[in-house]
Amino acid sequence: MKIKTLLTVSLLLFSACTTPSTPPSETSIAPTGPVTIAPGDTVVPATPGGPGPALANCSMFPGNNIWNARVDSLPTHPMADSWIDNIGRDEGFHMDFGSGEWDGGPIGIPYNVLSGASVTKYTLDFYYPDESDAGPYPIPDNPLIEYGSDHHILVVDTDDCRLYEIYDASFDSGNWSGGSGAIWDLNSNALRPETWTSLRRCGRAADIVRARALR
Repeated sequence: MKIKTLLTVSLLLFSACTTPSTPPSETSIAPTGPVTIAPGDTVVPATPGGPGPALANCSMFPGNNIWNARVDSLPTHPMADSWIDNIGRDEGFHMDFGSGEWDGGPIGIPYNVLSGASVTKYTLDFYYPDESDAGPYPIPDNPLIEYGSDHHILVVDTDDCRLYEIYDASFDSGNWSGGSGAIWDLNSNALRPETWTSLRRCGRAADIVRARALR
C-alpha cells in the first residue's frame, strides 16, 4: 500500500513538471573534489506537528511545507491500479536519492553545505534566463557536482539558509555558467513564479528535502 501511495504522489509531481528544450553542447566541467562542509552538517529529523527537518541549523522548509508532509498514511488514489498497470506491475521502483552507480558514476545529486561569506559568489550566464533567479550563487572552488549529463550543483548557504540550485553547471576560464538557476528560502513556503521550471527536472531541491525528511 505504501508503494502505491508513493507511486501516486510521484506521478502527480512528475505530471506537473516543465521540461525546457534540449540544451546546447556541454563545455568543460570543474573537477569534482572535496569541499569544506560547515560545522553541524547533521540532519535533524522532523517532529510530528513541529518544525521541519534541519540541516546545519537551517530548516529544510517550514514544518507545514508540502515536502515535509507524510504520505505513508494517505489513502490510495482511485486510479492507482490503472497507473501501476500502465507502468507495469513487475517493473522495479527506484527513488533516485543516491544509491549505487550508473554508467560509471554515482547515482543521485550531492550537495554542498557552506558559509556563503567564505566562498566566491558568481552571477551566472544562463541559457534559460527567463526562468532563472539572477543570483549571485555561492560556489566553492571544488564543488560537489552531479555525475552525468545534468550537472546540477546544490549549495546550502548557512549564512542566509538558502538553497542555491544550478542546472547544467559548467566552468570555463574562471567563470561559471549554466542552463538555469533557482534560489529557495528554506524558511519560507514561497513558490517560484507559476509556469517556471524547477530547473530541468521538477523538484530537484525538494528531492533533497524529501529524502532528508524520510530518513
